Amino acid sequence: MPTYTITELAREFDITPRAIRFYEDQGLLTPKREGAGGRTRVYSARDRTRLKLTLRGKRLGLALSEIKSLIDMYESPKDTAAQLKRFQAVLARHREMLERQREDIELTLAEIATHEAECRRLLEEGGKQARSEKKSTSRRLKDAA
Repeated sequence: MPTYTITELAREFDITPRAIRFYEDQGLLTPKREGAGGRTRVYSARDRTRLKLTLRGKRLGLALSEIKSLIDMYESPKDTAAQLKRFQAVLARHREMLERQREDIELTLAEIATHEAECRRLLEEGGKQARSEKKSTSRRLKDAA
């Protein structure tokens, strides 16, 4: 069975060794310790898969506790239907949160568009007013001369 060093996993997944150690501290990864004083971490194919799933869960916006729970659930000898229902519930909660965020983003973008249009209008009016003031100043100078 293949094994991996922390450097190999960090390079493969484009993350820092510190992030991998953090996931280990959170109980998501459990490498074996080898070498003098157990200072060298050796990651198994199982750890690599758990890291891959952890990073995928992070991209989905799941909390580490949710990710750990889901990964642990699939490694336990529980009923598959119960696992799938739990996963569906996590996904449904996450979907609701993303939908709310999308609504907030759409409202904010609409407000920005309104402010941009108002700025353009004011700039156009200001440009017209500045041209008008320039013409009247020119006329006064000609009249004075």
